[in-house]
Amino acid sequence: MRHTVFYRVLFYAAGLLILALGLTLNTKTGLGVSPIISVAYSISEIFDQNFGNMTLALYSTFVVIEMILHLIRNFRYRKAGGGVLAQVGKKDLKWILLMDFLQIPLSILFTRFLNIFNVLLPAFYSDGNSTAGEMAVRIAFLILAIVFTGIGAAMSLNMRLVPNPGDGIVQAISDTIHKSVGFTKNCFDLTNILITTCFSIFFVGHIVGVGIGTLLAMVGVGRTIAVFNHITYEKMKQLSGVEA
Repeated sequence: MRHTVFYRVLFYAAGLLILALGLTLNTKTGLGVSPIISVAYSISEIFDQNFGNMTLALYSTFVVIEMILHLIRNFRYRKAGGGVLAQVGKKDLKWILLMDFLQIPLSILFTRFLNIFNVLLPAFYSDGNSTAGEMAVRIAFLILAIVFTGIGAAMSLNMRLVPNPGDGIVQAISDTIHKSVGFTKNCFDLTNILITTCFSIFFVGHIVGVGIGTLLAMVGVGRTIAVFNHITYEKMKQLSGVEA
């Protein structure tokens, strides 16, 4: 029992660290940030605010939306079921809302690591036009960032503990609108990109934080998760004791 708990916590913590590293590394390429944090990044750049703090504010907003969606879904469930099912729904709702709330302290910790990595990692681009060598370095680190983001997301999600708010809100929306998580994720990413684009054009007249790297992350992170899980999921499940 202790053996499996140790591995479950280890994989979860390592996954969050790798995810934070991947997201931060993405911002350092100057080719566009991950869609899920593009709004927070653009605000931090335009108004010269702390990137981690803006991400925390964004994640907290996600958590509030999750709670509202879960309340709406639970109300529909109780109204349709009634009787004993209504009491079961109340118990489930308390647990779901607790898991939602725990995403806030998780976000505080997670965004502190974003700040640490943001300070430690250098920018891989200059203000002027990039040379061929510099662009090659930026693309190489962009690929590395996408891989890290995918691996980190897979490791933390597979342990089925408190989800990252960026993943939690996608799941909550998916459950509410009765669409697949993949479809919901793509729509949510596009929505964040659209908000970031409109926001940055309105305030500074040009797009901030959205680029080719943003589009590649939309596709590449999901593919990385699929490949990583294909290779490692069964072994991770065995070590951590997580049930399928």
